Amino acid sequence: MDDQYDVIIIGGAAAGLTAALYTSRQALKTLVITKDIGGQALLTNEIGNYPGFESISGFDLMSKIKKQSELYGTVFLYDEVRKINYAEESCFEIVTANNSFITCALIMAFGKTPRDLGVPGEEELKAKGVSYCAICDGPLFKGKDVAVVGLGDPALEAAQMLSDLARKVTVVLRGKAPIGDEEIINNLRERENVEFLNHRAVKEIKGSGKLEKILTVDLENRNAPPEELKVNGLFIEMGYITKTEFLKGIVNMNGLGEIITNKDGSTSMPGIFAAGDVTDVPYKQAVISAGQGAIAALSAYNYLQALKGKPHMKSDWKKVKVGREESTEKSQFFLG
Repeated sequence: MDDQYDVIIIGGAAAGLTAALYTSRQALKTLVITKDIGGQALLTNEIGNYPGFESISGFDLMSKIKKQSELYGTVFLYDEVRKINYAEESCFEIVTANNSFITCALIMAFGKTPRDLGVPGEEELKAKGVSYCAICDGPLFKGKDVAVVGLGDPALEAAQMLSDLARKVTVVLRGKAPIGDEEIINNLRERENVEFLNHRAVKEIKGSGKLEKILTVDLENRNAPPEELKVNGLFIEMGYITKTEFLKGIVNMNGLGEIITNKDGSTSMPGIFAAGDVTDVPYKQAVISAGQGAIAALSAYNYLQALKGKPHMKSDWKKVKVGREESTEKSQFFLG
């Protein structure tokens, strides 16, 4: 495997795959470093709000974008980035668990990881009734019974949205009352199909092939036996983990560890761009991440053009020959 690339993209979900498609179409030697393909989209069995598809699974959608990018020569490496060092000529050294690479344009697109509830049955029933995205999966539970467990406004907003779809929504609370936006709380209290379970915690998630019920425990009476709640869906809103520690001191981030970007996807560090859920964009959706990936890719291309004193490009409409073989020559944008 070569060790020099025009563009290296970290992350293999909607943002990263779309970015790879765009950079590869511009004949940039592109490497995608990722632990998996699809990211959070793999937790969704049915996506109904991605343009062009009435209904498609997260796995199928991500696989299609990956295959499309590979047609133009994108190289994929299943590895994890450990460190980024500065290299000569405005470039960067990307150090992974098993390799190191040099690039002059870097796109961060590794998204966020939903925080697990951490109870038995959760892992086995992910995408089988257990969801981490009410916006994505809510329509699948129209007319059914669901539960929401989580923290603050995200859990309340999920419950509010689900109450317009589900037959019944049960909100499991560890405290004596919901905490968050008072307007949302009052709205939920007025809805006949919403119930709050106070002082309770989910102990176990059960089902055979699909979610059937959850067991909750009384936090005020630990000796009481668990109570069974039959539900078709469980929406976990425990927040997200943003693994951006290795970027501290390199790019500016907000208090949530999200990368702060400009409109063109650029960051505080020239040559580093970001797209998708890892950025400070307020809406975390696959279609938005894909759009950001395209923006970051075009901006990275223009950045490399500027390094060579060449004109910028604003769109990607040209017909490009597919089936381009991976180049064994030195990356075209290195300045040496």
